[in-house]
Amino acid sequence: MPTAPATPRSRGAWLTDGPVLLVAVVWGSSYLATKNITHEDTVVTLLLLRFVIALPLLGLVAWRAVGRMTVRELRGGGVLGLFLAAVFLLETYGVVHTSATNAGLIISLTMVFTPLAEAALNRTPPSRSFLAAAGLSLVGVALLTQGAGFTAPSLGDLLMLLAAVARTATVLLMHRLPAVRGTDDAALTFVQLATAVVAFAILSPMGGTPPWTLAASFTGAQWINLLYLSLMCTLFAFFVQLWAVRRSTPSRVSLLQGTEPLWAAVIGVALGGERPGVLGYLGAVLVLAGTTWGRRAAEHQRQLTSRQTPPIPAPTPASPTRPGTSSPQV
Repeated sequence: MPTAPATPRSRGAWLTDGPVLLVAVVWGSSYLATKNITHEDTVVTLLLLRFVIALPLLGLVAWRAVGRMTVRELRGGGVLGLFLAAVFLLETYGVVHTSATNAGLIISLTMVFTPLAEAALNRTPPSRSFLAAAGLSLVGVALLTQGAGFTAPSLGDLLMLLAAVARTATVLLMHRLPAVRGTDDAALTFVQLATAVVAFAILSPMGGTPPWTLAASFTGAQWINLLYLSLMCTLFAFFVQLWAVRRSTPSRVSLLQGTEPLWAAVIGVALGGERPGVLGYLGAVLVLAGTTWGRRAAEHQRQLTSRQTPPIPAPTPASPTRPGTSSPQV
């Protein structure tokens, strides 16, 4: 039978979904791009350069909104910026000490940790299906880190696990911090990035290589990697999130961005030449299955809870909702 022509609504959905899916691909590739140009003594310096390149460009868009922020909002954005800096430090040091494939898959545990933490804070037990999905993900991570046989997890694997915990804390803080409720997204992101830049600048003397020395030593290929991380993985991803969530729903945006670990694994194997081994491949499949299942189970439980809770009229119009993603990458 001939295929029915796409309706305007379905075409419009794909026009929105396509860029969001591209963000997931870009973020998935960021682990290999980071690994290609980062060493243990250049982590802080690289992060400083990456954010310094992105910050002025974001400021061109956000400066009016930043000027309207209250002192309370600025303080809240600063707190979130410190958490963001900690996440990036843990992730980048983790990538240096493990494979890009492992990094992308282990960090995806944020999608499991966040609903578990929310359930604990709200004192509402998670569903059995979500607990089963969480268990499947954890088994997958255990196998993933044993690609070469049963050995102790590497330092990088443990750092990525800590990064997933830090990401979870950042997501929960962003949604629960009263000071930033209703704050303009662009302004809040600018303050976060600016705070992270200050933190990296303070830490850079202890990081080893000075920023100007590292920048002068980069080859053309390394500069391409750095600009890719700064412009695509930071600015492009941020703007697509803002654009898409106003045309779609946070749940749909989150679902598409949840494919990030899949792209991290595909790119790490196909372009990075990484070979996780039989146990590693099995673990990767279990992580992807568990996080996908867990995300859907958490969304289903959230919908059931919202149906059972009568809506409370808001006294003022709500501000645009941020994407319900597990990743603070911008």
